[in-house]
Amino acid sequence: MITTSYRSTGRWIAAGIALVFGVLTIVSGGQALFGDAAAKAAAGDAVPFVLWFNFASGFAYVLAGVGIVMRKPWAGALAAGLAIAILAVFMLFALHILRGGAYEMRTVGAMVLRAAVWVGIATYLRRSAKAAASGA
Repeated sequence: MITTSYRSTGRWIAAGIALVFGVLTIVSGGQALFGDAAAKAAAGDAVPFVLWFNFASGFAYVLAGVGIVMRKPWAGALAAGLAIAILAVFMLFALHILRGGAYEMRTVGAMVLRAAVWVGIATYLRRSAKAAASGA
């Protein structure tokens, strides 16, 4: 049986991860896209569609975090949508690599991390909602 305090703590942790991850994504993506020449050079062989997707998704991460804190029912759907979108972009990125496109290895790691975080948050929220609906 899952206690209410456990679910509440888990919800705060999920929200905190989403919010921090979102802000960091916006800042790092913004620097790579809109920063000075040194910031753009530091991005190396960034793949433009991945960079733009990650920057834009950072705002959705923050929105999801706020929704989780406010216990909005759409937060779980947004987290699931983010997980699916990240996996889809990751597959397109893999295709880019397989076709010989330039890329940074750190982007592979970042995409793995993003996918793991959002699949994890979406799974947690779904299980939490099921438990709440069943009265556990």
